[in-house]
Amino acid sequence: MSIFTGAGVAIVTPFNSDETINYNKLDELLDYHCTHGTDAIIICGTTGESATMTEEEHMQCVKFAIDRVKGRIPVIAGTGSNCTRTAIDMSKEAADYGADGLLLVTPYYNKATQAGLIGHYTAVAKEAKAPIIMYSVASRTGCNIEPATVAELVKNVDNIVAVKEASGNISQVAKIMALTDGNIDLYSGNDDQIVPMLSLGAKGVISVLSNVAPQETHDICEKFFNGDVKGSAALQLKALPLIEQLFCEVNPIPVKKAMQLMGVECGPLRMPLTEISKEHEQALAKAMKDFGIQLA
Repeated sequence: MSIFTGAGVAIVTPFNSDETINYNKLDELLDYHCTHGTDAIIICGTTGESATMTEEEHMQCVKFAIDRVKGRIPVIAGTGSNCTRTAIDMSKEAADYGADGLLLVTPYYNKATQAGLIGHYTAVAKEAKAPIIMYSVASRTGCNIEPATVAELVKNVDNIVAVKEASGNISQVAKIMALTDGNIDLYSGNDDQIVPMLSLGAKGVISVLSNVAPQETHDICEKFFNGDVKGSAALQLKALPLIEQLFCEVNPIPVKKAMQLMGVECGPLRMPLTEISKEHEQALAKAMKDFGIQLA
């Protein structure tokens, strides 16, 4: 059984003015997504600014989300690290808290060979007793999971069950599905490629767009699953200008600004991320209005 199907939100982390985590606002956001079509919560991923959190903050945030969602929809914890031991420890802790799945980005900065990736993911999976989604996003980590590596891990490690593919390389995605005979849960890591990925057998998307348009992102998937491919594609194409603006600067700079424009105050970004430029803010606001999102 898949951890989830449809649109999972890569949820932002709201901060107070002093940059501490705003748990009251996070509670509101979690409840909002549970009641507005979102199919899963992905907590402490890239969009959640996990790279700027201490390990203590990170795990407190994961536990808070699991406790507050209370099983209404799956909660997947981002527990990846460039240090295998750290990834193991965080993954074990998240699994103990009751995470429905773990999202493990490839090791960044020190990177890894393909043999190193096999060793890394196998070591985490051996100790963390929860389903694992591997996360391939070489544009941020400098480390790609090759299709043959995905296939070997899925074949040989029982609780490695899925991959979030954000390479942008559809040919690579197709090869993953071919080498695994489709025996893997594939999730799009790019909001502009949901329908192409679904056509190759994806179960859904782990989405930034869902932060501001959860129902519409869900509907892109739902329509496709229900056989309305034309309707699904139409929604995907309608969303493209907004998606482009949500990535006009480094994620999550634009999406946090988008939420502010909607009247959802999520606080500042943690350095080294900085506020969006005025030019990009104006283009983002226009794209949101064109998509039908009401601004505050």
